[in-house]
Amino acid sequence: MASPLLRIGTRGSPMALVQAHCVAEALRAAHPALADPDAIAVTVIRTTGDRVQDRTLAEIGGKGLFTKEIDEALLSGAIDMAAHSVKDVPTWLPPALTLAGILPRDDPRDAFVSLTAESLEALPAGAVIGTASLRRQAQILHRHPRLKVVPFRGNAGTRLRKLAEGQADATILGIAGLVRIDEAKAARRVLSPEEMLPAVGQGAIGVTIRSDDGQARGWLAAINHGPSVTCIAAERALLAELDGSCRTPIAGLAEIDAAGRLRLRGLVATPDGRALHEHEIEGAVADAVRLGTEAGKALKARAGAAFLATLG
Repeated sequence: MASPLLRIGTRGSPMALVQAHCVAEALRAAHPALADPDAIAVTVIRTTGDRVQDRTLAEIGGKGLFTKEIDEALLSGAIDMAAHSVKDVPTWLPPALTLAGILPRDDPRDAFVSLTAESLEALPAGAVIGTASLRRQAQILHRHPRLKVVPFRGNAGTRLRKLAEGQADATILGIAGLVRIDEAKAARRVLSPEEMLPAVGQGAIGVTIRSDDGQARGWLAAINHGPSVTCIAAERALLAELDGSCRTPIAGLAEIDAAGRLRLRGLVATPDGRALHEHEIEGAVADAVRLGTEAGKALKARAGAAFLATLG
């Protein structure tokens, strides 16, 4: 069998595999040279974030542990592209790598999942919410301080199993991810951004490549979705200004309205939810990165140096 023209690296979870095949199918549809089933190979790479499941991401070194081994495979030439959930892509990539492709973004919102209640409001005092996300934890505790949050690691399927086993009364998962693994029925309700502002990049599938790989960049140009690229650029600029990592509860959502204007909402909080600061900005889509940077600066000013020092 001939060697594939293109090798796409991915984590091995069911959702990650769906996302990698979404990228492969989009490329096949866009490029006749890639239409042959053997032209694209999907390569599974196990990451540190997948191997270590008994501690939170903040404890073991951050969400970059979901991309470290994949980045190394890219840099070594073992793969040509890597498919990721954009929310898992670190704020700063190694200089030799770049986020060069983003598919049309799916629903960025979070979903409430429970076997016993219809909503966070319906849970009794002391009910346990399982989540590995400090962003979700902070917003839950800020708006519902009577609830308890415990660490919940694992892919979406694992977290649904833990919920079924009674390890928590509820959990929060991205609705796009649930749809991708055919578990949308598990969602009791989808949470509005006012109830739970999503993670930066949530709902979007992104592709990283070596920065000097012109051929890979050319393949991706045909499937890059302009509006999604613009929104993600604004959100990641906000994250960069806030020096964001998984140790910091940060949320951000950019949307383009019917008039073609970009609206960006950002949030930073303490993990216990006691302090939470929000900011909203609007402007031209051409100014996406500047708007993200300005929103990050506004949140810094609103929160103050002492607040941000506590998150370091």
